[in-house]
Amino acid sequence: MAHSFADISPQIALTPLDGRYRAQTAPLVDHLSEAALNRSRLVVETEWMIHLLDQQVIPGLRTLTEDERTLLRAIPEDFGAEGIAEHAEIERETVHDVKAIEYYIKRRLAGTSLEPLAEVVHIYCTSEDVNNLSYALMVKGAVEQVWLPALRGTIDDLTALARDAAEVPMLSRTHGQPATPTTLGKEIAVFAHRLRRQERRISADEYLGKINGATGTYAAHAVSVPSADWEQVSRTFVEHLGLTWNPLTTQIESHDWQAEVYADIARAGRILHNLATDVWTYISMGYFRQRLSAQGGTGSSTMPHKVNPIRFENAEANLEISGALLDSLASTLVTSRLQRDLTDSTTQRNIGPAIGHSLLAIANIRKGLAGLDVDAEAMAADLDGNWEVLGEAVQSVMRTLGVQGVPGLDNPYERLKDLTRGHRVDGEGMREFIRSLGLPQAEQERLLALSPHTYLGYAASLVSHLDNPRA
Repeated sequence: MAHSFADISPQIALTPLDGRYRAQTAPLVDHLSEAALNRSRLVVETEWMIHLLDQQVIPGLRTLTEDERTLLRAIPEDFGAEGIAEHAEIERETVHDVKAIEYYIKRRLAGTSLEPLAEVVHIYCTSEDVNNLSYALMVKGAVEQVWLPALRGTIDDLTALARDAAEVPMLSRTHGQPATPTTLGKEIAVFAHRLRRQERRISADEYLGKINGATGTYAAHAVSVPSADWEQVSRTFVEHLGLTWNPLTTQIESHDWQAEVYADIARAGRILHNLATDVWTYISMGYFRQRLSAQGGTGSSTMPHKVNPIRFENAEANLEISGALLDSLASTLVTSRLQRDLTDSTTQRNIGPAIGHSLLAIANIRKGLAGLDVDAEAMAADLDGNWEVLGEAVQSVMRTLGVQGVPGLDNPYERLKDLTRGHRVDGEGMREFIRSLGLPQAEQERLLALSPHTYLGYAASLVSHLDNPRA
């Protein structure tokens, strides 16, 4: 009988993010794992205790000494393998993860000067007070410290490529057909610009939090200490954590901010997906050459000549998975029956996979981009074979002269259509047609000087918009 992998120690990962792709997604473990959730809960609980005592919210209780604050803040800081195991042991008894956090902290206050104040731990809190703030801290940390830096690195990579290739002529393809030429740099700049807008949007997203009791009414707070301004206590605490205070909630913080963040990350992912498919296509057309050393040791198991664009294909797939998960999170989390249901509990435990697949895709895109060389000769050959794209330039000049009253230039579009649609036109054929039009000398010379390589408009200079960080 085959071995059961479930019994092997150390444990075998079920998901590729914790197995095959662990190296690329490991930074998120500090923010979006179950252990990170419990560490964030420890932060919230200990900071809440510090806040209540230092603000003297509860009459008759003393403030903390600096050593006592250090002791409390060391509890989440010291939460490692032993602490994770101990919390799990407590939770097996409580069958409640947040209650286990409370008991974990009280164990560490035993025998210290804070033992007489141990009941201040988790006072006036429902579990969701702790959880919503913990998730806000976790997601904020993951996005700001891991995901956004990776996106910014991608934007920097694209910006550098756009500048380097700003003047490299390239045939455009609209609907997959030859169209008005552009430059490779300008096309890459479009993606850098799109992603930069999303980066700014995500950087400005808010992370909301609340601490207001079982149904958001401060009922236990007000009846216990009626003299306190509990809304002020709540607001200052949430802001102390670096979050935005939500003054109106049910038992749960409404999670709308999460839906906003995930929608923004998903949108950035869809732009990255578009980038991956376009670069893949440019590779297939020969506009980019891939360096084997940057893509991996083997291109194909049977065809030695191949260097497959696997980084961009991997990114495509992971962005699709990420987008689906982020969409699910965003749509599920904004709904909670009446004052509370628990659908968000399981849902939020999938934030890590959603952002993890996005981070993995970004890593692959960056590695893929780093392994590309521009093949300007291949692009030049493509341009040489498509002189018919100058038909737009010729008919536009004819139309301009026609509306200015120059005779003999009727039906410019139709005349160019007859010449070019469905036909290959070489350079001499296009020039012969231009000479036959009877254009004024200046316009004729300007058109005769054109080629698909030079019919670029402002393409090269448009890349300079990337120099403006607010563009």
